[in-house]
Amino acid sequence: MIFRNFRQAKRNDPDWMRRVVDAESILERIEPGMSIFLGAGMAEPRTLVKRLMASSQPNLQDLEVIQLVSLGDAVAIDERFSKKFRLKTFFSGWAAGEAIQEGRVDLIPSRFSRIPWLLRTGAIHIDIAFIQVTPPDETGYCSLGLGMSVERQAMESAAIAVGEINPRAPRTLGDTLVHIDEFDALIEGTEPFFHIPRWPLDETYLKIAGHVAAIVEDGSCISFAIGPLYEALGRQLKGKRDLGVHSPFFTDALMELVKSGAVSNRRKVVFRGKSVASYILGTEELLTWLDRNPLVEFQPIDVVLDPRVIGRNDRMMAILPARKVDLTGNVALHMGKGNVTSSPGAVQELFMGAAMSAKGRTVFALPSRNRRGEANVVVSVAAMPYQFSNRESLDLVVTEYGVAYLMGRTLRERALALIDIAHPDDRAELFRQAKEARMIYADQIYFADSGHLYPEKVSGVHVFKDGLSVRFRAIKPSDEDEMRRLFYRFSDQAVYYRYFSPIKAMPHRKMQEYVNIDYRRIMSIVGVIEDSGRERIVAEARYVRAPERPWADTAFVVDEAYQGKGIASFLFSLLAKNAREEGLEVFTADVLAGNKAMLRVYEKAGLPIKAVLQSGIYELTIPLLEKTGDNGKD
Repeated sequence: MIFRNFRQAKRNDPDWMRRVVDAESILERIEPGMSIFLGAGMAEPRTLVKRLMASSQPNLQDLEVIQLVSLGDAVAIDERFSKKFRLKTFFSGWAAGEAIQEGRVDLIPSRFSRIPWLLRTGAIHIDIAFIQVTPPDETGYCSLGLGMSVERQAMESAAIAVGEINPRAPRTLGDTLVHIDEFDALIEGTEPFFHIPRWPLDETYLKIAGHVAAIVEDGSCISFAIGPLYEALGRQLKGKRDLGVHSPFFTDALMELVKSGAVSNRRKVVFRGKSVASYILGTEELLTWLDRNPLVEFQPIDVVLDPRVIGRNDRMMAILPARKVDLTGNVALHMGKGNVTSSPGAVQELFMGAAMSAKGRTVFALPSRNRRGEANVVVSVAAMPYQFSNRESLDLVVTEYGVAYLMGRTLRERALALIDIAHPDDRAELFRQAKEARMIYADQIYFADSGHLYPEKVSGVHVFKDGLSVRFRAIKPSDEDEMRRLFYRFSDQAVYYRYFSPIKAMPHRKMQEYVNIDYRRIMSIVGVIEDSGRERIVAEARYVRAPERPWADTAFVVDEAYQGKGIASFLFSLLAKNAREEGLEVFTADVLAGNKAMLRVYEKAGLPIKAVLQSGIYELTIPLLEKTGDNGKD
């Protein structure tokens, strides 16, 4: 046999080039019924695969072809090849998705980190492994190059290991080295790589990625794949510092993020100082950059996707694209060509790892509507295929309309938060369906125009002098419960200063009227901090337009634990800026004489103030059109 001849030759001849045989002689030795493992993605041994597809040799029948994920065009899975082989894959995305549904390809459900164990134990039998490698160095070692997630385990498990030597493959670093003597046969690779082109930047995904980036803290550890979400996220994360990378895939977007200086990997616990991945997906530029690059280390998938390993890195962010999300937090994943991210196995492991990570976060991101204009935020995904039901571990859902914080929220609170980030044209119907399904209160109110009128322009983050970071945005209907919690944190005195009466309770009926506003008449800006992974409202400022003149009455409230930090003064500046833009000319306010702190907020605004004291209440009049240092009281 040619394999036995090769073993004899490699002992007697140190020149590996003399050991190379042609692909046809390898195929001649394959017997019907054998199982053949193929490297996947850009690591696919395309010369061997294309010869296998094109060959009409009678021995090539009833074969099993095993591949982690079928990305390229070399493995043909149409009916013409049904007698020659049947593809088994661990991933139903990309090219194999439709074929799996039609019964032409077999799917092996598995956690990705468990696949190497399945190969090592023989639970998945392999007769021959076709592996792409670089040419050996002077010591005889090749690099697995473009992918080494399970290739080493396949080589060790197979009765016969065939190396396809590709001189164009990058020599990657990490656990990638295999000696030339570990192969039973070698062929020369002549086929070009299957490159993965870049996704064009999309305005909707840039908005989504901007919202995601806002919740990614400096020092976080991230995971990437390919697609519009990650292309946009690579752009939006460039202002971060000391990010870490622990990812099954290394892509062009990640390359650019590393080159921008945002990635240092200094705060990682596992593989500190290195970006870690298993597979390369990208362009020729990426391959050139990765060649002998010491910043990136490649490790097998049972290391990269082991939740215990993932969880050892603090602030692990599992950021994944979704196809649909329902009002309880259940998700339908993407299917078909172009999808290499949302495998339930990979998603499960990233989620488990992020959940085990100190300050880790789990995030699904998606446009509010698909390309056909259909809603992506729906009442239920129960009837949809390819579900990922782990709402107990899901922290955040992001669309171009904002972030829904789900952790620790009731199903009713989740429904309201997710309606708030749905497409504005879909919110009224979602609200009706949620009420019909008894997900929300029967008396819940909703202003149909609120989604279209929502003033995104007021959003922003300000860091105060003591390092406190507060995010400011317009109030939303889903803020009802958080505003109630803010009310119950007030002292009796604070309640009296704000409402001029000793209010003891703020029930649902009152608070929902407070948060469901007509933004044309009322502007309410809340100050939000993140507390244990969820939003916490610590301040609110609002104005209400007068009906017949360009005046507005104002009111402020700040959590007593956060007073004295300048939050109220900053809120006043935001409120005044928005009021001027909306054509308002004068603010008014009623402030109890004993509320010295609130009086100082108005005084420090740098605007002329007319103050009239009547019955223990200052009636303030504040023109907005000019600034002056002269403030006074009458």
